Amino acid sequence: MPAESRSLQGTVVAITGASSGIGREAARLLVEAGAKVALGARRLDRLDALVEELGSENAIAVAMDVTKAQDNNDFISRTVAAFGRLDSVIANAGLGHYGGISDTSDADIANMINVNYTGTVWTVRAAVPELRKGKGGDVVIVSSVAGLRGGADEAVYAGTKFAQVGLAGSLDRELSPEGIRVTAICPAGTNTEFAIGSGRTQGDPALAKYLHPADVAFQIVTALQQPRRLRTTIWASWSMAQSS
Repeated sequence: MPAESRSLQGTVVAITGASSGIGREAARLLVEAGAKVALGARRLDRLDALVEELGSENAIAVAMDVTKAQDNNDFISRTVAAFGRLDSVIANAGLGHYGGISDTSDADIANMINVNYTGTVWTVRAAVPELRKGKGGDVVIVSSVAGLRGGADEAVYAGTKFAQVGLAGSLDRELSPEGIRVTAICPAGTNTEFAIGSGRTQGDPALAKYLHPADVAFQIVTALQQPRRLRTTIWASWSMAQSS
């Protein structure tokens, strides 16, 4: 008997890094599927524009910095205050800089570690108590195929993504007995603002061959729609035009 997709109607999802790219597309797909979304990012003007598009009955905007534990706590608190509960959290905020280990600045190294890994920890840590109140839910961590195999000129970035995958695997073992599923989404190169000016160039024709943000958003929503008896711990993907 084939599995049926779980309805997301009325569920509440908090998304970090929601002002552009994958996070923005995930918000759109989730609202289309009937979910309510809390949108977290630093660029409030972009979040407000997205709320206007999605409807204030379906979305709220929260200016926050994932590297600050209290910002994450406040983000989850405001989500619950607005919608009454939390069913899923998508830890999506991230950034990257390409360059050799000796060529990357101290500031860029610290920023990648703080946003990509520490920020993910703070987001998940803030959300888990609310997921436990609901006797289950989903944690989705947007990592990268760089977290499954390293690549030249991205050692620090790949290290943060390996850390996310390791975090997701450990959280799966910790939280799945409580009905909380943890999924690491690991896309290959995606045509977003990611690393523009730090290894990628806006308008580069090569970006057209990459995954689209909506492709990764599709993976996120599909992970949430799985029957509750099923969980996917790692989902890696490439566009058909990319080598693996």
